[in-house]
Amino acid sequence: MSLSKSLHKHSWMLQGTKIVVTGGAGFIGSNLCEYLLAQGASVVCLDNLSTGSRENITDLEKNPHFTFIQGDIRDLSTCLAAFARADYVLHQAALGSVPRSIKDPHTTNEINVAGFLNALEAARQTGVKRFVYASSSSVYGDLTESPKVEERTGNLLSPYAVSKYTNELYAGVYQLLHGLPCIGLRYFNVFGRRQNPLGEYAAVVPRFINQLKKGERPTIFGDGTQSRDFTYIDNVIQANVKALTSSPESTGKCYNVACGATISLNQLFATMVSLAARYQPDVVNIQPIYAPPRPGDIPFSLASIERSKKLLDYHPTHSFEEGLAEAIDWYWTQDY
Repeated sequence: MSLSKSLHKHSWMLQGTKIVVTGGAGFIGSNLCEYLLAQGASVVCLDNLSTGSRENITDLEKNPHFTFIQGDIRDLSTCLAAFARADYVLHQAALGSVPRSIKDPHTTNEINVAGFLNALEAARQTGVKRFVYASSSSVYGDLTESPKVEERTGNLLSPYAVSKYTNELYAGVYQLLHGLPCIGLRYFNVFGRRQNPLGEYAAVVPRFINQLKKGERPTIFGDGTQSRDFTYIDNVIQANVKALTSSPESTGKCYNVACGATISLNQLFATMVSLAARYQPDVVNIQPIYAPPRPGDIPFSLASIERSKKLLDYHPTHSFEEGLAEAIDWYWTQDY
């Protein structure tokens, strides 16, 4: 089923509403902005462009129902101005990357915790109807149980994980004390169009694709048997829209956003090579480089999506292979 068919009965509920997307010039945020505009919503994109890109929203700025505010969630007055008269908030703004948080925990905390609290407080003060925010599978820490279910987490392994778990605690308190309906979405290794493949902290999927495109050997940290529940961007759009339109009983909880399938990094690389060979046959000769595991990395990750299916009506439209095929098709047309 396509994304549009999956969301047909939900999207009409967003027509004529005003939705703020923090981090809206980033990878996930810009895809959300694009979809919401197409459904007839008015969208305010708040982004300081520290990791997002103006290029991601260039086409969107031609739409009269789109407003871009260059500002920082670490400033409460900026959040209050952006959230004014908004119906909903999709909070995607954050400083990602486990390794970056280990190297610089203070900045991660300032943006992901203090900035998140500003967004919550602004939503409360401006009367936002529902606050949906991006959490992370990193909150499961060293939990060995598989698949991961929302009720149980382990010891956290990085400042990034601490920041995301703190978000969940704050959201719970704001719903309890102030009646602000909140839903947290625990993303599992999201990939897809507009995800930046460059830089020290680039995610594995776009980085590998870009390296294969250039004929370079990607580096796998560990022996490649560590696994992830890779999740295509269209599945994440679906989860956000359904979280905005789900029943009141669904609020005050966190939900896994994933495919419910585990893929090792070796499998990821092999599938990627097979798909990329359609464009560049000689990639089949490229072998990865193996390096020591990185501190804070979770060895195995598989999500249970039963709660998401039951309470959000979330049903992934793209498997890992289908999403990867679309992602490679997109990246091969880009110039990075």
